[in-house]
Amino acid sequence: MFSPSGILVRAGLALLCVAAVWVLDTAQRPAALRGAAAAPALLLATGPGAGAGHWVPLGGGTIPMPEGVPAAHASALLPMPAGDPAVLTAFWFAGDRESAPNVQIVAAQFDRARQAWSPARVVVNRHAMGVPLGMGLRRLGNPVAWMDAESRMHLFVVATGWGGWAASRVLHLQQVAGSPASELKFEPLRVLPLSWLWNLSYLVRTAPLPLADGGMVLPAYFELGAKTPVALRFDGGGGLVGLARISQRSHLLQPTLVATTPTHWTALMRDTRPQGKIGVSQTHDGGKTWTDAPDLPLDNPDAGISSLSVGDQHLLVFNPSVSDRKSLRMARSADGLQWSTALELELGSPGQEFSYPAMAWADQSLWLSYTDQRKSIAWRRLQWVNGGASDADNREAP
Repeated sequence: MFSPSGILVRAGLALLCVAAVWVLDTAQRPAALRGAAAAPALLLATGPGAGAGHWVPLGGGTIPMPEGVPAAHASALLPMPAGDPAVLTAFWFAGDRESAPNVQIVAAQFDRARQAWSPARVVVNRHAMGVPLGMGLRRLGNPVAWMDAESRMHLFVVATGWGGWAASRVLHLQQVAGSPASELKFEPLRVLPLSWLWNLSYLVRTAPLPLADGGMVLPAYFELGAKTPVALRFDGGGGLVGLARISQRSHLLQPTLVATTPTHWTALMRDTRPQGKIGVSQTHDGGKTWTDAPDLPLDNPDAGISSLSVGDQHLLVFNPSVSDRKSLRMARSADGLQWSTALELELGSPGQEFSYPAMAWADQSLWLSYTDQRKSIAWRRLQWVNGGASDADNREAP
């Protein structure tokens, strides 16, 4: 039987062990991560205005899947530089099912000359990436892509060694030096040093916000227990230089960023509560500090969302329900807080799923991708037409 003094000694030793792990792990992280700093956001110089008009389709369908692969999820879109043979590149994870051992990150490119998608190919294999990192990778998940100031592609991929997604790390991969973008060759740089607990339980999902200095802000979130959405600041070369907590609320995750001015940004977030709404937090100093704001009056069925600022218009794609993902809607806003319906992308039947949207602006067009029944990745290309508003554009998003 333990004496009171013995219990106190053991408790003290346990605390010392935890403190030692914390110090060791924290020492491996850049000192800059203890603070937060951000440069002004780079807003797109061209794009549709916020006045009357509507979006019209220019194309759409399904992005080719690797042969014999039955499941796909969590796509990301990356606009390519002007003059590149491809307009944009799509990344997603594919395999037998989510979390299956054979899940890999695959990609396809939309060819400018042919105006068609290339065949899908594997760009990240968990075994190949685990060897240079010196760790075993059990499963791969959400990819997020970014082009740095030197037109070099970076890929951030969620990966686990053990446990579920709450035990994930974020892998930072970079285009192999000297390789053309069309080859889509990546090499691992590191596991992002984010958490004192061996960098566990951080994930990414949504697109970065580009900055005027060539860097970017990458939305991320901590998922183990209480949720914590954060903004990661990167310089133009891909170096991690800052981290700021976006929200103090513990039920919000997967933030997506809207920039209404160079320093005033709004984070919109997935809500894990029943009868959830889209959560909101704002910064007025370029991402250094964030303050929670009232939820949008938009339903969220614990599902991913996507936003994009294009010219004077801000766009949001979400599932307009508290219970299912069978419908997918695009809304637009002039201020990031008041939203009206722009387009009903999908009006599915019970049991169907259209989810995890992504958006990009390329070749003066809006590009969208999203998961279709967990079997494939659907895509749309839209163009803004000025003039009379469409019927959908006059309806308030419920």
